[in-house]
Amino acid sequence: EVQLVESGGGLVQAGGSLRLSCAASGFTFDDYAIGWFRQAPGKGREGVSCIRGSDGSTYYADSVKGRFTISSDNAKNTVYLQMNSLKPEDTAVYYCATDCHGGGYWGQGTQVTVSS
Repeated sequence: EVQLVESGGGLVQAGGSLRLSCAASGFTFDDYAIGWFRQAPGKGREGVSCIRGSDGSTYYADSVKGRFTISSDNAKNTVYLQMNSLKPEDTAVYYCATDCHGGGYWGQGTQVTVSS
């Protein structure tokens, strides 16, 4: 059974940092990509970042470039999203999925709230 479990969300002041984790099980991570997405209240889903398990290539949305870093620990089947210089507009529920484009399996999400 494929499972994704996000953790690491919380409340942080603007300018602060958080590291999200996406622990994956039930599949071989090397064969997949893991994408991070977010959805703020009243807004649509936004792709934030993605990493391909096969070659480690990464993607970032323009809104987070230079502030967020995606990485993976293939031995632990875990993908991380290091978020620095957080802004109030980063407030959202963050999800990870087994696809860079929003398909595949999804986790339950973790709330990130950035106060001004």
